[in-house]
Amino acid sequence: MNMKSRIFGATLALCFSAPVFAQANKIKIGFITTLSGPSGVMGKHMQDGANLALAELGGKMSGTEVEIIYGDDQLKPDVGRQLTETMLKRDNVDFMAGVIFSNVMMAMHQPLVRSGKIFVSTSAGPSQIAGKGCAANLFSTAWQNDQAPEAMGKFLEDQKVANVYLMAPNYTAGKDMIEGFKRFYKGKIAAEVYTKLDQSDYQAEFTQIRAANPGAIFMFYPGGLGVQMLKQYAQSGLKVPIYTSFTANETTLPALGEAGNGIYDSGFWSPDLKIAKSETFVAAFKAKYGYLPSDYAASSYDAIGLINSGVKGVKGDLSKQDAVMAAMRKVDFESVRGPFKFNVNQFPIQNYYVFKVEKAADGTYVRKTVKTVMPEHKDAYFAECAMK
Repeated sequence: MNMKSRIFGATLALCFSAPVFAQANKIKIGFITTLSGPSGVMGKHMQDGANLALAELGGKMSGTEVEIIYGDDQLKPDVGRQLTETMLKRDNVDFMAGVIFSNVMMAMHQPLVRSGKIFVSTSAGPSQIAGKGCAANLFSTAWQNDQAPEAMGKFLEDQKVANVYLMAPNYTAGKDMIEGFKRFYKGKIAAEVYTKLDQSDYQAEFTQIRAANPGAIFMFYPGGLGVQMLKQYAQSGLKVPIYTSFTANETTLPALGEAGNGIYDSGFWSPDLKIAKSETFVAAFKAKYGYLPSDYAASSYDAIGLINSGVKGVKGDLSKQDAVMAAMRKVDFESVRGPFKFNVNQFPIQNYYVFKVEKAADGTYVRKTVKTVMPEHKDAYFAECAMK
């Protein structure tokens, strides 16, 4: 197999003295994600999803060898921006992809837009880049931040759940998630609490929850943040039902164990979806890596499929940038989520589901689909996008 990939961090990435230009016989994809620290598990899912997709293509697109260059943003906006500029200038990548955290995405946004290079988000979907900050070279195979919590807000509204306590880290995505939830949940809000992004102890918040005595908690704490939060919650003795987005999924459930049981989560994809392409993807991913893929792995897998569709659309001639983007907008590839289309802002119009964590026969904890809450759901910001 001719597929190659490499990883570098910010310090190594910036240690160069002369530009290195892309070889004519190689397509380069710069993939930035978080690969270190407690949130590194999400980046690992992304990396494995992208590598699997490329392996299934034989390491090539339209007969040309493809290299994925991985960069660890360390969950630091300045590092994400430095990596972006390095990949664009030193490595002369043909495409960019990845990014988990929206504060990192916002630091990268302007360099990406100015570069004209095509970027495919596989997680971060801040409201700013879905609305006024949209651009022809920015695509997403993931979600706009508000959408999954919108589905959970609607679910709790439909269930007539009263008096919900809201919690999220104090950064771009956390604020988007809470706004999304409130857009469709019209009941009483017990409190709206934003914690520090690097917070590791939540005992003070649990004391406040106990005093508020809400009917439910909605929270957004992805990756390692979710493991810390939910394990401490399980030990607190609180019995208030928990509803989440991106907190109880395949990146956290192995570490959570019983602490995740019974929690509801919302999103665009789960390993149990009865979609042929999804079932094939899950089986191949588990066989190759030994664990269940998350929505982060699924969106990264699809990102490679989307990029491949653009390359195929121009028969490998990447000098035809507008034609590459036009081919990508057609969504001419088989997605793990089933058929979907892009909105004018190039974020997916897709189904959103609510899942419940249950104990499987083998003793592990898995998400099971409860219902489709929002079919073919559009984000709340596309009307602000100047593209039509």
